[in-house]
Amino acid sequence: MSRVLAWTTPANVREQVRRVWDSGRILSAPLSGEALFPLSLRLRRPEGAELAARFDEARQWVREWEGESQGGSGLHVEWSEVRHRQLGANRVPRCVIVPTRESALVLLRKSSEARRFDALANQTLARFPSLREWLVRRPQVLLEREAEWARVLVALDWFLTHPHSGRYMRQVDLPGVDSKFIEKHQGLLMDLQEEVQPSVRERLPVRDFASRFGLRTKPLRVHFRFLDPALYLEGLLSDLTVTVSELAALRPRVERVFITENDVNGLAFPCVPRSLVILGLGYALEPLGALPWLSSTCVYYWGDIDTHGFAILDRLRAHHPRVHSLLMDRDVLLAHTAHWVEEDKPHRGTLSRLTESEAALYEDLRHQRLGERVRLEQEHIGFRWVENTLARLSA
Repeated sequence: MSRVLAWTTPANVREQVRRVWDSGRILSAPLSGEALFPLSLRLRRPEGAELAARFDEARQWVREWEGESQGGSGLHVEWSEVRHRQLGANRVPRCVIVPTRESALVLLRKSSEARRFDALANQTLARFPSLREWLVRRPQVLLEREAEWARVLVALDWFLTHPHSGRYMRQVDLPGVDSKFIEKHQGLLMDLQEEVQPSVRERLPVRDFASRFGLRTKPLRVHFRFLDPALYLEGLLSDLTVTVSELAALRPRVERVFITENDVNGLAFPCVPRSLVILGLGYALEPLGALPWLSSTCVYYWGDIDTHGFAILDRLRAHHPRVHSLLMDRDVLLAHTAHWVEEDKPHRGTLSRLTESEAALYEDLRHQRLGERVRLEQEHIGFRWVENTLARLSA
């Protein structure tokens, strides 16, 4: 590659200025007070020996810069003489400067974008002066969200002036702002809130939009079935889905509660006296912590025999330490080898709330001592195992 390519060309200089634009500093300089201009740019030029060795190429390079300095591009070129005992004095660029923000915008053809940014920034700061530092850090966001920025500010203003509205998001009724718009801009609205109200990060560190803005959320619901006809509500209702608070207030007259992660298993669960079954909570076990009457019952958890099944059992015991596992032992696993499948993403952590036998099986699964990522899904366990196990419990 010719060494003349290493000399800085006007195109190279434009790229340098482009990178400064991409960083956002040209846009934000008026807000930050940064003394960005005059902006000096890197310039690699031919020196004495180079000038003699490639004089024709150097002369063409100089002509290119002469045209640039006369073309009104916004660049200011300062010149100096390079003396050579054979070639004499030759005028070459010494440095290149972008004198002002306006010069940089002309050079990059970004004057229109800057005017729009300045207008949006002024509108924003007129309503929320504390957003200045955020605008300095993320100036490009205003241009990216230009079409909806006014509505973002309207939504932010409403949420800040109604911090505990207790409304569903669907009930927030503002000009041009609906629940879909709010959902789309949740992250941005929380970022802006943290700038206007820095204490929210300490008070509510989890970035949950509803909690941050005092909105009402969809109530948690629990699907359960009574397994004893004597417990049916009004003698008829056996299969119900209710809110957690409703189930907490219901206080059903049961002695045993079964929890199964597979909905169909819960629907097919055999009749058991004075019992009910809760279906399909997965890892979302927090609702069970809000059922005070659960602690006075005997609770059984039936999950898949895999690492996540035991992880859910361990987590459930954080809410109810006396939970028993059901059909999650080594005998059941080894009796169903034909139905083993591979667990997709095994749980790798240590579990501290398992019994000795559960922990031993979990460790064998975690370390793949029984096979590669062994998993037995609960719906593949023979139904006679379910019936026989429940019969022993009932007896």
